[in-house]
Parts: sequence; C-alpha cells; structure tokens
Amino acid sequence: MEAAAQNIAHDIQQGMESDGDQYLTFMLAGEEYGVDILRVQEIKGWDSVTPIPNTPEYIRGVINLRGTIVPIIDLRRRFNLEIMEYGPVTVVIVLKVEDPEGEKSRVMGLVVDAVSDVYNVPEESIKPAPDFGSVVDVDFVHGLATLENAMVIVLNIDRLLNAEEMSAVDKAATP
Repeated sequence: MEAAAQNIAHDIQQGMESDGDQYLTFMLAGEEYGVDILRVQEIKGWDSVTPIPNTPEYIRGVINLRGTIVPIIDLRRRFNLEIMEYGPVTVVIVLKVEDPEGEKSRVMGLVVDAVSDVYNVPEESIKPAPDFGSVVDVDFVHGLATLENAMVIVLNIDRLLNAEEMSAVDKAATP
C-alpha cells in the first residue's frame, strides 16, 4: 500500500508538470472511476471523522486538514452502492472542488475503496455519458473512457454535492 501510494504521489506530481489530460483512477464496487489529477491535493488513509448532524448519510463528517475543515463524502453511499466496512486499502482522496457558479473553490474528501492508477486520457477520447432519461442522475458523470480494455467513469467532481448540501456542511462545520 505504501509503495503504491508513493508511486501515485509521484504520478500526481508528474501530472501537474505535464500538459496532458491525466486522471487519477480509483476503485468503487469493482468499477474504475477517474478524477482530473490537477484537482487532487492528496491521498490519505481512512481515519475517523467528526460527524455533522442533519446532513445526508453519505456526508460522513469533516476532518481538520492543516487548519482547513474538509467535508468527507462516502462515494459508495453517494452512488447508492452496497455499503462495506472500510479496510486497509480504503483511502480518502482530497480534492479541490469549484462552486457550480464559479464563485469560490473548496476542498472535499472522497472515501473510495482503493486508489488504482494514473492515466493519460485525451479529452477527445472521453465519450459523453449515456442518456438514461430522468430515472438516473448522471449529472456528476463527465463521461466514459476506454483505457487498456477497461471502462473508466470520469467524474465531474464539481457536481457531487449541490449548493444546498455544501451550504449545510459549511454552516455545520463553522464554529
């Protein structure tokens, strides 16, 4: 786990120094998801959080990360997947998220099953998410990419929480 995390941290640094579209991928219920590597601030092992009352169950709580209050989102719960116990490879990916109105950015952590890899994915190779009609909410899916015989679901992390949810977390986390 430690060596893999160091390799990924190196890949993240390389991604920040390159011009390519790089994505950090992670596993969630056997599927591979990706987020823009330029949004990744760090990867941490799972640790306890401070729960926030009156928030959706997928908002696990908040952590204090070097003076910044960071809401922690369990993606399994957010995506209505089977809930599992956190294990030794469960990690929190700390990301910079933009406000949908573009007014400000904030930091958010995502609990995922395990970090997978870093891939170069040209924007033109990301296909739009299929239209499932109003039955399935795919607002936070940026698109789908086929990499090395695997399908990666590329997320739009700016849409994982709506404005009301972020406002509730902000109010609850502010002393």
